[in-house]
Amino acid sequence: MNTPLDSIRNILPGHLKNRVDGLMEAADIFASMKSPSVMRAIAPSAVRGLLFSVGKRSDTTDMPAAHAAHFNWAYPHDHPEMHALYERAKRGQWNGSDLPWHTPVDPLNPDLPIAPLDLIDLNAATALGIRLDSKDQPRMVHSMSSWMLSQFLHGEQGALLAAAQVTESVSFFDGKLYGSTQVMDEGRHVEVFHRYLTEKLGKMYHINDNLFVIIDALMTDSRWDLKFLGMQIMVEGLALGAFGFLYQSTKEPLLKELLKYVIQDEARHVHYGVLALKEHINYGISKSERNEREDWAYEVALLMRNRFMAYEVYEEWFDGTSVSRDQWRQLIMNSPGMQRFRKTMFTRLVPNIREIGLLSDRIRPHYEKAGLGIYFSGQAAPEVSGEQMVQELDHEAA
Repeated sequence: MNTPLDSIRNILPGHLKNRVDGLMEAADIFASMKSPSVMRAIAPSAVRGLLFSVGKRSDTTDMPAAHAAHFNWAYPHDHPEMHALYERAKRGQWNGSDLPWHTPVDPLNPDLPIAPLDLIDLNAATALGIRLDSKDQPRMVHSMSSWMLSQFLHGEQGALLAAAQVTESVSFFDGKLYGSTQVMDEGRHVEVFHRYLTEKLGKMYHINDNLFVIIDALMTDSRWDLKFLGMQIMVEGLALGAFGFLYQSTKEPLLKELLKYVIQDEARHVHYGVLALKEHINYGISKSERNEREDWAYEVALLMRNRFMAYEVYEEWFDGTSVSRDQWRQLIMNSPGMQRFRKTMFTRLVPNIREIGLLSDRIRPHYEKAGLGIYFSGQAAPEVSGEQMVQELDHEAA
């Protein structure tokens, strides 16, 4: 049913209609946040990212960081599991320059697609009044793949800087040793994703406004456990699922090899987050603080699931045409490949939220209502290594 505001919006010129649509979507994000404390924590970042699109205004962004750097002059081995993870991380180091970069990549080759063609479904496009012919589909998948990998790249830069902050602020000294390996991992991920985008796909997109909001909120929050929760559990956990989706669906051998190594690194990173947070969440904070972090995790999960609509691709293809942002949003929501992408992102996230103690009976109904209850019993990070994940993905694809 159309509201009076919808009626006004429908008579506006296309560019104004899209602007109003964007503002209404931003307002909907604010309205959907039920927890006042979560609103207070995220609102400044949401204003910068959604209303002012700070991430797109310049090639550089300064974010003020306010956290304590925790030194320990005794250098203890104070967390055996983290120390074991540190040893695994040292053995798992790899050199991005050793990947087979000589491999030719044609992003329009239908025999070796970068991503599944049904990322953008022609039938769904036609039903929504968007004209895309069979020649446009591989070009659109090239754009969508580049957009997806660009967001991976931007997320990895966020992870690089957040890992450095976490290494400073974590109280476990074995955690600092492990954290140093993650900083190296994230730098390597930035290197290989940027090289693949620029040398092989020839295309890179700005950071998505919603991803900017999350990174900005994490980098500027002074609470060390929120940095861990946001980056190690939320962003890295969702990325792990997303990497698995693309690893399993791509037929391009260089990208598949690249993702195989990245998945193994990311599995360690999420494991680190679980080790660091589990005891703290359950025994180190008050009930109200735990509820706030539980609400925060849920709100960020929905923000990441519902709001990554690839508007950057829309602006490239359709801005200034008769195709509206709403039509594009419906296309992204209805294309089977994007539905699978959103679904698989959560296979590695929700079990880790459960594992650290942020999936109480109080919040579970909200996840179930959002369709995320099917992931409650999945494997958490301590139960499955990155190597096992790759083996499972290969087995499922066989």
